[in-house]
Amino acid sequence: MHVAFVHRRGFGQFAALASHLAVAGNEVTLVTETVDQKIPSVRVVRHRAEPGPRAHPQMARHLGVPDHHVRIGHRVAETFDAMARLGQVPDIVLGHIGWGSMMFIKDVLPRVPTLGYCEFFYRAEGADIGFAPDNQPDSETRKRLRLRNIAQLLSLEAMDGGISPTNWQRSLYPADVRERIAVCHEGVDTRRFRPDPAASLKLPDGRVLKAGDPPIVTFVARDLEPYRGFPQALEAAAKVVRRHPDALFVFVGGDGVSYGAPPPGGGSWKDHLLESLDVPRERLIFPGVVPHSVLRQLFQISAAHLYLTYPFVLSWSVLEAMACGALVIGSDTAPVQEVIRSGRNGLLIPFFDTDALAESILAVLARPDDFRELRTAARRTVEQRFRLDDCIARQSTLIGNIVGQVALSTKEAQLA
Repeated sequence: MHVAFVHRRGFGQFAALASHLAVAGNEVTLVTETVDQKIPSVRVVRHRAEPGPRAHPQMARHLGVPDHHVRIGHRVAETFDAMARLGQVPDIVLGHIGWGSMMFIKDVLPRVPTLGYCEFFYRAEGADIGFAPDNQPDSETRKRLRLRNIAQLLSLEAMDGGISPTNWQRSLYPADVRERIAVCHEGVDTRRFRPDPAASLKLPDGRVLKAGDPPIVTFVARDLEPYRGFPQALEAAAKVVRRHPDALFVFVGGDGVSYGAPPPGGGSWKDHLLESLDVPRERLIFPGVVPHSVLRQLFQISAAHLYLTYPFVLSWSVLEAMACGALVIGSDTAPVQEVIRSGRNGLLIPFFDTDALAESILAVLARPDDFRELRTAARRTVEQRFRLDDCIARQSTLIGNIVGQVALSTKEAQLA
């Protein structure tokens, strides 16, 4: 079987599945703008990158992003059209629908089954927008968000099926398409991400960190920004070190802005917040973006791992931390609530309550043995619901079912 993946930023969520399918003897192709990694036996076809959203005096308001998505869709469609002329028609196309990449697949490959990765449907209420009390959407924001979903809606209308990583993310999509979206996370490698009492981590300054010596509190995000609760985590850290001066906080993440807006005056949220917080800098470590292997070591030596997020997409990092047996203190927000049950396999606190967050951290640092069962249960949750091999098996079954259903429908139409 020839499986083609579509993603602007490389393999992304499809890396493990693409590798598995290639090892199993399938022909696998990735159509992309940029390449994030190399996977043996997987062919990469790059299409020309389109410049970002642009304004035009004749263009209606808020059409810059939809226009950008349409242009990306045309590039991907042209790529598949060229492949088809060379006899390289895939048996199924699986791609991310968020940037328009899948919008015109059925127009150039009308008989090829398509499966869309449905990560996040934008809404003015009930998700990230309007979650912060000082960021309530006005009518222009609502219009902009509605238009931003154009590419997804047009893609879904032509899709044979969809897949979302969590039930909550699926629930954001309109009811008339939701029934065609299956829920299956891409999975966590629990053989690689596992507890290790002997784990240690050497810092660039030569210090070697081990579990409990000193107690280490970890925080991981793509970028240190409000969407992932960095301001709340940093404020809680300032409160904790006043009462537990030995605690060491490690904040992993870049200084950019992946989601939301930059701080007033520009620059990084880290520098902006540190100017107003009275916290000993020697108790804070900011290693920037680190390799995956270093993240694993951090999770293994963590006394408490903080995972705060607006109601938004679920990060891989929280599941990897749980697989390593970390005690996760998370925000009481979707979709974290779907994974963590407070007092059973982790702790949940209100997103904006930094006093509650600080008290939870202090309780864990003061009585680590009291939370041993929660760590074990966290690992068990990932093994039971997010184990990589199981998720790949479900994804493979879904691909097989979609291919079979489309083939049957085509045969019935030919016989009619």
